Amino acid sequence: MALKLMYITNRPDVARIAESAGVDRIFVDMEYIGKAERQQGMDTVQSHHTVEDIYAVKDVLCRAELLVRVNPIHGDVDGCGSSGEEINAAIQAGADILMLPYFKTAGEVEEFIRLVDGRCRTMPLLETPEAVAAVDEILALDGIDEIFVGLNDLSLGYRKNFMFELLADGTVETLCLKFRQKGISYGFGGIARLGQGMLPAEMIIKEHYRMGSGCVILSRSFCNVEQMDNIDEIRHIFTEGMQAVRAQEKECEEHSRYFFENVSGVKSIVGKIVQIAETRRKTGV
Repeated sequence: MALKLMYITNRPDVARIAESAGVDRIFVDMEYIGKAERQQGMDTVQSHHTVEDIYAVKDVLCRAELLVRVNPIHGDVDGCGSSGEEINAAIQAGADILMLPYFKTAGEVEEFIRLVDGRCRTMPLLETPEAVAAVDEILALDGIDEIFVGLNDLSLGYRKNFMFELLADGTVETLCLKFRQKGISYGFGGIARLGQGMLPAEMIIKEHYRMGSGCVILSRSFCNVEQMDNIDEIRHIFTEGMQAVRAQEKECEEHSRYFFENVSGVKSIVGKIVQIAETRRKTGV
């Protein structure tokens, strides 16, 4: 089964291009509460999209699902309202799937499920060490449709130097096994275009197939529209990039025996990157 590929944007023109190229889910990201503080100094996406963006993107989609990341469970916040108000607004605007970020307890996930109340699919974003510790309690809840492992924040929580250490050290695989045993669809992390990224995207895709993952985010580096003015260039990048990803997936389906070689390759590259990061940290260079 092909991975469901997800791309974050609030631009209807880009959403239309991504969908035409074969992207399965357009991802509107409303999360902002606490995000800037915990990801300070990191080159990460902090979108702060709005309910109006949900309406605008939903209006142009024909096939792709609309995934919306709301804020962590919260009370009244200026410009956001309570979690209940935010969730209601996102569903009314057309969200097919809601993602809950940065939870630490099963109680937060349970409250999220209660607020959604079956009106769309739910996807908790597991990205804190506390949530990992409570994962069995979380997975015992009714109402989780899918679950996603967020490597950026989870690696920060574990004080890692490189987010894919969690892929190399078995953390992601252990979680995926738990999800699979519960019969819950799952995914993790993001990929750049093939041939790019400190850990090459094709190696990450192989790990998704080896671990039975069902979805992955196309990272900002897959197509950084913030640095492009030419809509034809954006269209070309999506078309070529998606074709390459799907070709890699076909190879994975046909040659699954090389997954185990890929595991050792992933661990080797991650180990070298971590060693360099540790040396720089100690020497200040």
